[in-house]
Amino acid sequence: MDPGPLTTAAALLWGALSARWLPRAAYRLAVEPGEPRRTACPEGHPLPAGPAGWVGRAPCPRCPRRPAGSRAATAVTAVATGLLAAVCGPRPELVVWLLLAPAAALLATVDLAVRRLPDPLTLPLAAATPLLLGAAALVPGHGGSWPTALLGGLALGGAYTALFLLNPRGLGFGDVKLALPLGCALGWYGWPVLFLGAFAGFLLGALYGLALMALRRAGRSTAVPFGPFMIAGAYAGLLAGALTT
Repeated sequence: MDPGPLTTAAALLWGALSARWLPRAAYRLAVEPGEPRRTACPEGHPLPAGPAGWVGRAPCPRCPRRPAGSRAATAVTAVATGLLAAVCGPRPELVVWLLLAPAAALLATVDLAVRRLPDPLTLPLAAATPLLLGAAALVPGHGGSWPTALLGGLALGGAYTALFLLNPRGLGFGDVKLALPLGCALGWYGWPVLFLGAFAGFLLGALYGLALMALRRAGRSTAVPFGPFMIAGAYAGLLAGALTT
C-alpha cells in the first residue's frame, strides 16, 4: 500500500490535535515585555501547576471558553502539516518538521497577540532544530544535508543580527533568535532554499505592512509582528525544498 496518503492523513491529524491544545500556553506567554507569565485566568482562577497549567484548549480548566481564533489556528496548522507531509513524503526529516510545527504555531500566535517572541520558545527551538536534524541525517532516505543546515542557521542568524544592529527599532531581538532555527531548517535543503525562505518572509511582511498602510490602520513607524511572516516564509521554502529534492 502506498504510504503517501496515510502519512498525509497522520500529519494532518497531528497538526490539528497538537494545535488544539496550545491556547493555554499562548495565553500564559502572551504578555507585554517585562511582565511575568500569567498564573491565573481572566476570571482570577489560579492555573494548575505542571503540564496541566500549560496544555489546554482554554486558558483555564474551570472556564472552558475557548479564545477567539483558536479554531482558525488549529485549521491552519492542520492544513500546513498535511500539505508538508504530502510534499515531503515519508522521509526522516518529516518527523522533525512535524515536531517543530506546534512550537512554530505557538510562536506565531504569541507574536500576533503581543508582538514579541518569548525566550522559552525561541531558545529551545534553536537548540532542538539542529539536534533533531542531526538525528534525521543518520537515517537512510533523508533528503538534506546536516552540515549545510548548521551553516544555514549561522548564516540567517548572522544576517538578522546585522539587521538588528543597523535598525533595532525595525527588528526585535526575538526575530534574531528565531532566525537561527529557521535558517537551520531551510539550510537542510540547501542554499537556494535558504535564500528563498528568507526572501519570502521579508516579502510577506512587507506586503502586510503595505496593506495596513493602504487601509490606514498603520503608519511607517508602526511595529509589525514579523515572526509569523518569518515562519510562513520558511514554510514556503521547506515546501519548495521538499518538492525539488
